[in-house]
Amino acid sequence: MSRFRTFERNADKKNTQRINEAIRITPVRVVSAEGEQLGVIPTEEALLKAREAGLDLVEVAPTERPPVCRIMDYGKFKYQQKKRHSKGHTHQSQNKEVRLRPKIGDHDLMTKVNRAKGFLAKHDKVVFSVIFRGRENAHVDEGFKLVERVTKELEEVAKVEQGPGMQGRRIIVTYAPK
Repeated sequence: MSRFRTFERNADKKNTQRINEAIRITPVRVVSAEGEQLGVIPTEEALLKAREAGLDLVEVAPTERPPVCRIMDYGKFKYQQKKRHSKGHTHQSQNKEVRLRPKIGDHDLMTKVNRAKGFLAKHDKVVFSVIFRGRENAHVDEGFKLVERVTKELEEVAKVEQGPGMQGRRIIVTYAPK
């Protein structure tokens, strides 16, 4: 059990960067806040330069020899990293499903197509499913005609990502925004 705890602590150390007094290796290669190379200097001297500037000494490349440290505002750096990380997850494309029956009315079909255009405008993928029940399975060709009509209606805003195909009792087509 104690081995597992040690492993957890080591895993935590890998994810964090060493700053200021936590940097024990000397000498280090130092980069200033403006981005200019200050050269390889002892860690104590690098810490003094960082304190004079009112900033932190952050180890940015611990695997290099000597390790590379940068003089920067660590709090601001962490904030920008967090902001950049959350910015990448603002909108993930989702699959929206629109279900149809082979004997759907014209107006109902156009309502569902317009709904799909709205999803596509928001950069979501749309999956059209034509569902067959009972004796409708004998008329699968009607479902494929319906899918062709939907494709024709959506051709200006979407492209067919996955062509029409039978999966059990349904025909499935996936559209992606252009």
